Amino acid sequence: MRSLTLVGCLIPLLWLFIDITFDNLGSNPIQALHIRIGDWSLRFLCLTLAITPIQTVTKWRGMTDYRQMFGLYAFFYATLHVLAYLLVDHALMWRMVGIDVIESPYIWFGVLAYLIIFSLALTSPKWAKKRMGKTWKKLHRFIHIAAVAAIVHYFWQLKGNLAEPLFYSIVVFLLLSFRILVWVKNRQFSRMMIPTGQRILAVAEKQGVMPVVIRKRR
Repeated sequence: MRSLTLVGCLIPLLWLFIDITFDNLGSNPIQALHIRIGDWSLRFLCLTLAITPIQTVTKWRGMTDYRQMFGLYAFFYATLHVLAYLLVDHALMWRMVGIDVIESPYIWFGVLAYLIIFSLALTSPKWAKKRMGKTWKKLHRFIHIAAVAAIVHYFWQLKGNLAEPLFYSIVVFLLLSFRILVWVKNRQFSRMMIPTGQRILAVAEKQGVMPVVIRKRR
């Protein structure tokens, strides 16, 4: 199943090559190329975010491997998106790229999203996770910022039909809402697990009103 998924994630790229070969990208092929590759990067980003909710609902721990795979494919397609912008759109003319970045603020959000995804891809191996410890988990939470920045980047650059970026916005909003609800639920559950006496002492100690005798005993 994993090998099949690995190969299946390359089908969009093969499909794109076929359309380029047969000139099926429409009247503005460069823009179509950007949007197609960018779309698939955002789709894999959404799939990566969806793994935790699916895992929570189904209790299937094997989904963790797919989360890493989809995250790396999000990085792969995002890199192709950047390369298409630099090579196809601007032919590595850095002066033109600089002017474009200054005059087009939506690119800033795209750069932010890519830098985050790039950092997450670099730290995805198991050795990086062991070496970074708790910092690894904190860093990989930035994927939510990357998703939001990517959607802003998508919205801002389009001047016509906004249906697709709106759809992705709703998907990301629902996925983030799920994570927030789970976090609130776990926080409330943790508080309920603390014995009543300990809760009272913890509140008293926090407010600085705990009797000295009790402090000494503790």
